[in-house]
Order: sequence, then structure tokens, then C-alpha cells
Amino acid sequence: MPPPSTDQTLAGQKIGFVGLGNMGRAMARHLHEAGADVVVWNRSAGPAEAAVAAGLRRASTLPELAREIGAGVICVNLTTAEVVEQLVFGAGGLIEGLHAGAMIIDFGTTGVPATKQFAAQVSWVDAPVSGGQVGAETGTLTIMAGGSEAAFQRALPILQMVGKNITHLGPVGAGQVTKLANQLIVAQTIDAVAQALRLAELAGVDPACAREALLGGFAESRILQLHGDRMVRRDFTPGGRSALQLKDVRLICELAESLGFQSPTLDNCRAQWEEMVEKRGLGDVDHSGLFLLYEQR
Repeated sequence: MPPPSTDQTLAGQKIGFVGLGNMGRAMARHLHEAGADVVVWNRSAGPAEAAVAAGLRRASTLPELAREIGAGVICVNLTTAEVVEQLVFGAGGLIEGLHAGAMIIDFGTTGVPATKQFAAQVSWVDAPVSGGQVGAETGTLTIMAGGSEAAFQRALPILQMVGKNITHLGPVGAGQVTKLANQLIVAQTIDAVAQALRLAELAGVDPACAREALLGGFAESRILQLHGDRMVRRDFTPGGRSALQLKDVRLICELAESLGFQSPTLDNCRAQWEEMVEKRGLGDVDHSGLFLLYEQR
């Protein structure tokens, strides 16, 4: 974990943060270290209590958080569109205390139709991220943002505290489209790396040695570097759960179908993740654990 930042770029700002998972807790901490008065809410008590111990403040309810932030910015980092809808717009959600001038930044992979629906009700920036837990801890996430130019500029100081590669891609929903493109590459590359290392292993070649050799050629990628290492070590402690990878692949397929885009490799990719999560019960292992699918076969 990097040392606390001395940068007080967000000094005087009051920012809400909902969702303190593996990535959200680090992102909220970066905002706090940048000088913001960060008020958090999390479904389970443990992460919220840890945030308070680190100097952040905790709201007991979502409407209380929204009232505390007033016309400021509330960040959400949640797992699915259904959870976002419930916690923002449902009974007991943010909407019950939300100020008319407030803006929400959604860091999750929520999908395109849901994002557009949410943005029709509240000032909204979709800012899904890539870089995983490591990127969240180091504040180096890639952020793909959608929203009006004014909304993006308002969000930018916050985005700059949690990410390094920040791109405004267009109106609301454009960030989600680009994140799904990212996830298409990630999901299929994890599949390719799992196949390659298992193939080498079955042929009698040490998969760790094969991975080292491949890192020097055109097959080199962060997936091969990071997840390939997990595969050869059989370390599938969840950073990004396979169940969420399947959720993202299904969102990709939903978008593709709405656009009339057909891809046999995407269909096959979905089948692999569905088998892993739904048939083999491996939804809670890291998505690099797709290797287990080929091993178990």
C-alpha cells in the first residue's frame, strides 16, 4: 500500500462513497488522503468500520449520506445494475435524501440500458474502471467516462485521485460501452491464457517455464503476466470473482445483440464462463480460475 498522499487537491470537498469492496475501499481512501471529507456507507459493517478507523466518516443510512453530501458528489462502486438501482432509487436508497444538485459517479460495470435509465433521473457520470484491485490500491486505474462535458469536468478532480488513464468517451453510456469492450478482451484473453498453459502442461512442458517464454513474445499481456502467474501457482483467491466476470460477459452479449453484432468466439466465451460458474460452482474464485475448468475436464 502506498504511503498517504500529501496532495490536498480535494480539500474542503464533501464526497459520498457507497460500496467498500476490494476496490471501493482503496478508492475512498485515496479521496480522503487528497483532503476530501469522505462519508461512506457499506452493506456489511466491517469495511465501514475500517474506513472510520482510517479517518473517514460513516453514515448509518443511505438517505443520511445523501443529506450529508447535499449538492455534492456521491460515488458508487457496486456489483450489478440491480444493486445500483436498489441502493440509489429503491426504498431506503439515496434518492430519499438526494439533493437536486447532487451528482453520482458510477465506477461499476453497470451496463448501457440501465445507465441511460439512471441518468434520466439524476445527474450521472458512468466511469467504469479497469486495473483491478492492484490499480485501485495504487490509484492508477484506467477510467472510461461517459456523461456531458460539464458533468465530466465536475467529476474529473475525483477521477484523477483514483486513476491515471482517464478518457471522456462521450455522452452517458459511452463509458459502459468501452468498459464492455475492455471486458470482452479480458474474458477471452483469460480463456486463451488458460488454454495455452493447460495445453503446455498436458504436453509435458512446465507451464511456469512456458509462461516465462511467452512473456518475451507477441503473446505478452497483463493477463499472461498477472493471471498467468496465478494459474501456474494455482492461487485463485478472489480479486475479481468469476461470477462478476460472467455478469460482464452477459452484458457484452446483451449489447452485441442489441446492435446486431454476431460473434461465435463471444458465444463460446460465454459458454465457458457459464460452465465454470453455474455448472461447476466456481463463481467465488478469481476469474483467473478459469484455468480450473480446463484442468477439471
